Amino acid sequence: MAHIPDGDTAALQLVPFEQALQEALVPQTDYDVERWLYVPHAYGEYRYILGTRGKKPLICMGINPSTAAPNALDNTLKSVERIALGNGFDSFLMFNVYAQRATDPNAMEKACNPQLHQENLAALRYLLSLNPEPCVWAAWGAIIEKRPYLRDCLMDQIRLSREFHASWFTAGPISKKGHPHHPLYLRKDAALDPFDPERYCREILGGV
Repeated sequence: MAHIPDGDTAALQLVPFEQALQEALVPQTDYDVERWLYVPHAYGEYRYILGTRGKKPLICMGINPSTAAPNALDNTLKSVERIALGNGFDSFLMFNVYAQRATDPNAMEKACNPQLHQENLAALRYLLSLNPEPCVWAAWGAIIEKRPYLRDCLMDQIRLSREFHASWFTAGPISKKGHPHHPLYLRKDAALDPFDPERYCREILGGV
């Protein structure tokens, strides 16, 4: 199954993250909320968070959501969970630089929706608060080049992560262009390596 966006997210009435989170904590009929964190809790045009619950989660940061949902992980998310568990974490939390759902990143909207970005930042703030020593896995690959606004979104997220003194990591080889590896084609025993997101933005994305 593929997801083609049904127009720009600016035309949607977005559910604020805090409201979506509270709704996601209520027992659901199609998945176990004691195991899964899925915000919003129903499939739609955007997704803030998808992951499993635990005391030591690994926050994986991709570019944008595809079709994965609780009990229906796609191959990328299966790889994310496998690598998180293989590196000593008890759970994974999938977050994305941009929250619009699109299986093909070329289908992402041309301009950033500021409201969606701000609600996505609220989601990241929540994830970072779940662990006194949050760990973030940079896993967006070269897809970050698809839209100019993705760099700006990422830089905001990096600044937020520093408020929580988050540690950053990559898995697998850095690409020839200098981007962190996408999770899909990693070895199942891939180890996490330290990553400097500010240096990456400065030297690879041209930001500060």
